[in-house]
Amino acid sequence: MNQSHSQSVENGSTGSPLPGEPVFLAVGRLRRPHGLHGEVLMELMTDFPERLSPGVRLYMEPDYRAVFLNSVRQHSKGMLVSFEGYDTPEQVGELRNRLLMVRVDELQPLPPGEFYQHQILGLEVYTDDGEQLGVVSEILETGANDVYLVKTQSGTELLLPGTDEVILDINIDLGKIRVRLLPGLIPDEKQTSYRQIGS
Repeated sequence: MNQSHSQSVENGSTGSPLPGEPVFLAVGRLRRPHGLHGEVLMELMTDFPERLSPGVRLYMEPDYRAVFLNSVRQHSKGMLVSFEGYDTPEQVGELRNRLLMVRVDELQPLPPGEFYQHQILGLEVYTDDGEQLGVVSEILETGANDVYLVKTQSGTELLLPGTDEVILDINIDLGKIRVRLLPGLIPDEKQTSYRQIGS
């Protein structure tokens, strides 16, 4: 079960600048100017850097104003980008540490079986026997695979590896995830927390 990432920008609980406005996802954070022609190093926060190409419209915090990519090239620490209307290191230097975002309603659709992280958060989790476990409250990136942190109805936490053996089905339309609990995923009842990662 593949999952793709762009990180949510939290403002309240929606990631929107104001209630009822579009939700934004962060794709990068601007760092230091590079060279003399307005390039700036961007730390990537997305699994889709290939979608960041000249002419693409992004939105910059804190006022979510639109900016357009002028040039893009790879760098060992992320990506070097420049923007239309920003031509000097002094201009882009003022943008240091700002987040660059895309609007959720402008995201390109993913291939079948792949989901953006924000689509999974808040989904109800059920076992393959129909037992309701709780709601996905967080997604942890561990390297080998993502781990879904499920807040149970009793208030404890259950960690489920985001593998095909455990995550059987994700149905965004129904707001549900169906899982198979392998041995070791549910701790001994004498333990006080579900917070452990199954092997």
